[in-house]
Amino acid sequence: MSDMRDAALKSKAWPFEEARKLVKRYAKSAPKKGYVLFETGYGPSGLPHIGTFGEVARTTMVRRAFEAMSDIPTKLISFSDDLDGMRKVPGNVPNPERLQEHLQRPLSVVPDPFEEYDSFGDHNNAMLRRFLDTFGFDYEFYSSSVFYRSGQFDEVLLRCVQKYDEIMEVMLKSLREERRATYSCFLPISPKSGRVLYVPMKSVSATDGTITFDDDGEETTLSVTGGQVKLQWKPDFGARWAALDVDFEMYGKDHSTNTHIYDEICRILGGRAPEHFVYEMFLDENGEKISKSSGNGISIDQWLTYASAESLSYFMYQKPRSAKRLHFDVIPKAVDEYHQQLRAYPGQELKAQLNNPVWHIHNGQPPLSDMVVPFSMLLNLASASSAETPAQMWGFINKYAPDATPATHPGLDAAAAHAVRYFHDFVKPTKTYRAASDVEAAALGDLRSRLLAYDGDTSAEGLQSLVFAVGKDHGFEPLRDWFKAIYEVLLGASQGPRFGGFIALYGIPETVDLIEKGLSGAFLDT
Repeated sequence: MSDMRDAALKSKAWPFEEARKLVKRYAKSAPKKGYVLFETGYGPSGLPHIGTFGEVARTTMVRRAFEAMSDIPTKLISFSDDLDGMRKVPGNVPNPERLQEHLQRPLSVVPDPFEEYDSFGDHNNAMLRRFLDTFGFDYEFYSSSVFYRSGQFDEVLLRCVQKYDEIMEVMLKSLREERRATYSCFLPISPKSGRVLYVPMKSVSATDGTITFDDDGEETTLSVTGGQVKLQWKPDFGARWAALDVDFEMYGKDHSTNTHIYDEICRILGGRAPEHFVYEMFLDENGEKISKSSGNGISIDQWLTYASAESLSYFMYQKPRSAKRLHFDVIPKAVDEYHQQLRAYPGQELKAQLNNPVWHIHNGQPPLSDMVVPFSMLLNLASASSAETPAQMWGFINKYAPDATPATHPGLDAAAAHAVRYFHDFVKPTKTYRAASDVEAAALGDLRSRLLAYDGDTSAEGLQSLVFAVGKDHGFEPLRDWFKAIYEVLLGASQGPRFGGFIALYGIPETVDLIEKGLSGAFLDT
């Protein structure tokens, strides 16, 4: 056994812990289908949100961890339930009034409000695939509509008819008494209205594979095959696992109470329940669960406007079993922590590398970081200089890193552009300057004088020592109050990166000018 495989089998990183369940699952023999199947689900009732990306990213991390431990081939599928009826009109689409008449019709036949695709389901599926392709995921896309209508699901649907009583027994235990009277695991699609019907069954025939029900007062019989009938979402989960022989699926905490239902239905239909991983939900700035239909939180496009794809993957890796706020203010921290891990990786031993998030983000081959300036520092630079373009930022960056160029440091160049956009959209509107107290004004004046006369070490560390000395000499205790004063008076923020590094990047003359403006009150009206 190689050192890599041995270390992977012992690693405590959560993707390896999940992957070990699959190694154990097939310890005696490989799956008959020839590969281990990972599945992710998507409900295209609204535009794909960042949580959908997170599910695929995290599943991919487990998949790659498994591949480091086993020679069994793998496959990842992204399954879209676009045969589901549209329960409500999303609030974040154009011309929502046009969709009102299509409520409860399958998403794959509801007109596209964006007028770009044949249906709303097609539009949202295309959005999902575009984003997944942007991130380079290796996956196969499955459409529920195609899956049902093409006959790929027929065998398991006929098995559902044969096992109808057993499935209903499982489901009825989980329902309130008033719901039990009308519940059926089958949802016929009305030949009259085209709507997905939530109606009780009058009869279910295992002999000919049909269901009989009332459709607007008229008794109707349909075959369960060929896409005329779909399954309720809980039975659909278990039936899909059985039909595809799924080995691993993760889903949000809101599904966790249904896991035993999915598993039992899968077993009733002759399948083996997959390994599961339940993750916590993402919350918006108000602590509310993010939603595709309401569009709260951050979209994938929005994150990429202000930061790299890799920083988003880093955010997704962190503590998946803990609920996390997913708002714009998490972006700078994610960017800087991602690059900290990149810089640490080359010097780590194998065990530490396998625990490093960047191993899982880059499938064991992380690149070198070219971020010689932290993102948080770039934000403060944009703030101090009121930069409008990355080119303006580079004028300062080259004082700090003379050999760096956009061509040699493309990641830094992209981050500079991200920082300018982030500053103007989020930092600038919330900047609040204040006047310095007498003690703070004296200290800032002293710092100005010492910088004017300074002929020492102009590195970030050398200048940080100078700033520290001023704070100590003026009696700031704790010293963080000194740095808080610097940022509130000079940059309109209560915190920031090491100020010595900021001076090295921004320039000593420019910092002197910044202090003079701060002491004069020039920023108070901005």
